[in-house]
Amino acid sequence: MIDLKILLPGKTFLKREVKKITAEAENGWFCLLPKHVDFTTSLTPGILLLTTSEGKDVFLAIDEGILVKYGNKVVISTRNAIEGEDLGELKNRVEEIFIKTDEKEKDAQIALSKLEADFVRSFLNLETHE
Repeated sequence: MIDLKILLPGKTFLKREVKKITAEAENGWFCLLPKHVDFTTSLTPGILLLTTSEGKDVFLAIDEGILVKYGNKVVISTRNAIEGEDLGELKNRVEEIFIKTDEKEKDAQIALSKLEADFVRSFLNLETHE
């Protein structure tokens, strides 16, 4: 078995024993089994497929990240991960989260634009008072 740990910024997202991990790196798809050679790779955003000890497949949508395999342990560090029972459910959850993220990014961009405009106005007011 493989001891899998998936880390997000500030917390452990998942800790589970699995039989197999299928993931995508920059140079293509690969599969990890318990006796696989130790290595490190960067992961592309996409689907991570885990096969549990009971033989059940679990799908995870992940952001880009780093995978480190050493002995019977695998640690994946990523910014975002979402678990789903099937690909349809996972697709819906990913879309929902991306919509919320896009809205938050738009709000942040608007706030930043207002700050920049206020800064320019303040700077111009200082020049006129000199």
